[in-house]
Amino acid sequence: RWVFAKKRDQYGRVVRYKTRLVAKGFKQKFGIDFFETYSPVANMNSIRVVLSVCA
Repeated sequence: RWVFAKKRDQYGRVVRYKTRLVAKGFKQKFGIDFFETYSPVANMNSIRVVLSVCA
């Protein structure tokens, strides 16, 4: 899901728009793995195998 935010200066004027893509961060429940976050990252060898199969 995309998360949008506006960065404002001390006068409340919008200085910059910021966006980020989160992967199911909205599914976290308080008290159940709430303080532990995981970022699924592919192993470099796996990426090489997939790219060699595609080539």
